[in-house]
Amino acid sequence: MKNIEIGEVYTVKLISGEELIAKVVGQGAGYIEVSHPLTIAPNPQGMGLVPAMFTADHDKTVELNTNAVVMLSTSADSIRIKYIEATTGITTASKKIVLG
Repeated sequence: MKNIEIGEVYTVKLISGEELIAKVVGQGAGYIEVSHPLTIAPNPQGMGLVPAMFTADHDKTVELNTNAVVMLSTSADSIRIKYIEATTGITTASKKIVLG
């Protein structure tokens, strides 16, 4: 996989059909190293982000086998913002136009 930017949040589609959102922290021969992989799941408010692996140590990185990756793209801004909020607790200010 070429042109993967370390530190960027990506959306990954796996051969299983599962979609992950994760921050890429490294890359090697045959794998992509990510932190805090989340997946999309329905909740009462609509869709939400939940851990892709519930029993994993969330402070450790995870290696994705590139043979299991069907598609990879930088995440849309709205998803990237929600991912950052979910993994760091940092809330990004919304863009508003101030008239006065």
